Amino acid sequence: MTRRQLVSLTGCWISSAALRASGQSASPPGNASDADITLRIGETTAELAPGRSIKTVAYNGQVPGPLLRATEGKSIAVDIFNDTREPQMVHWHGLHIPPDVDGAHEEGTPHVQPNDHRRYVFTPRPTGTRWYHAHGAAGRNLHKTTYSGQFGMLVVDPKNGDPSNGAGSGQYDLEIPIILHEWDGYFTSDGDIDYKLFSINGKMLGAGEPIRVRRSQRVLFRFLNASATMSHRLALPGHKFNVIALDGNTLASPRTVPILDLAPAERVDAFVEMDQPGVWILGELLQPQRSAGMGIVVEYAGERGAPRWISPAPFTWDYTFFGTGFGAAVDPSKAAPEPDGRFPIVIRPGSGHQWTLNGKSFPHTETMVVKENRRYRLIFDNQSAEAHPLHLHRHTFELTKFDGKPTAGVFKDTVVVPAWKQVEVDVTTYSPGPTLMHCHQQFHMDFGFMMMMQYSG
Repeated sequence: MTRRQLVSLTGCWISSAALRASGQSASPPGNASDADITLRIGETTAELAPGRSIKTVAYNGQVPGPLLRATEGKSIAVDIFNDTREPQMVHWHGLHIPPDVDGAHEEGTPHVQPNDHRRYVFTPRPTGTRWYHAHGAAGRNLHKTTYSGQFGMLVVDPKNGDPSNGAGSGQYDLEIPIILHEWDGYFTSDGDIDYKLFSINGKMLGAGEPIRVRRSQRVLFRFLNASATMSHRLALPGHKFNVIALDGNTLASPRTVPILDLAPAERVDAFVEMDQPGVWILGELLQPQRSAGMGIVVEYAGERGAPRWISPAPFTWDYTFFGTGFGAAVDPSKAAPEPDGRFPIVIRPGSGHQWTLNGKSFPHTETMVVKENRRYRLIFDNQSAEAHPLHLHRHTFELTKFDGKPTAGVFKDTVVVPAWKQVEVDVTTYSPGPTLMHCHQQFHMDFGFMMMMQYSG
């Protein structure tokens, strides 16, 4: 198999799915921008299903935003137009780019003011499945920032080599983006956040076009959890996921699993061999969420009938399963070297909804001071009853220990620290400048769960 095809899954993707960041604009018709990529932030009405529409803020009037592709190492110009009444920020999640264009005000990226525009120029790297989204505080407003429709996938292709761009060396027939999101959020009686509606690629289960496949095809799925607060577990009955990359970073040891776990901001690239003809549901394991929209139909050629769901057998997701030392002691030759420094970070709930890191809430949290081209170990000690997806901007880190188990070879930019557990990661300091670290659960971030890393001279 040598043909590679990117499939547009909904009507709003058709005009933008094939756009490249080189020489073409992801802007709506009539926009005079000469940028490689143009994004307009404005209000829109997204039809999730017939009779189910949501008013939200989105990019270029569509949900998700346009699927963008760029080439590693090739500079691009991005024009952001803000057609709303509030300052806006676009974060380029997973890219190693300077702080003034990364898309975090805490790092020094300027906002795009209302009814204004700003151009950002940067060189995308590394290769892999990245994404872009709003960045800022929402507080108790469950319609702003990552609660809104401001999210989209960015794929960075390699300058040379396999177009699977770090997603493994195998060939494939179809490349399918799968982007998860929730809508119409509300606070439950116990103070948690829940949602009334769920979508994949901007459509509720059964409302959008199915993923059309043929028997014996090999499909590369790029999964992105663009949720503001919620983790998801996904399955495709009768099929297995050959996971080849986490957060866009190629695994040294791809593994086959029946279920995928994705916390907010996490990505998983996985091949699926299409060898079980039928009409299936690729979706969330929890039936209430699946019934509320968190699923998409996978339809084999020549097959008809109602889409089927079969609950998979229990399976525990474990990062170390994808490490080089799984099932045995980590080979000393592959283990992470002794770091140049350590930063213990104790996570505890504070008063009210506040969160504390080493006893303080942002902006009063300690700053991790580092030197360039060194290796530092971040030791996350979660002394709370909630899991936290921790994201470090502008860097990729390596997992070295997860819940007491040493590991190596798993590189990510977002890692879940389970309740009452410890996780250790090593970060190499190759991207000077102020760097934000925070919980990617929006409500936690808004209430103090952030701290900075700063380079010294």
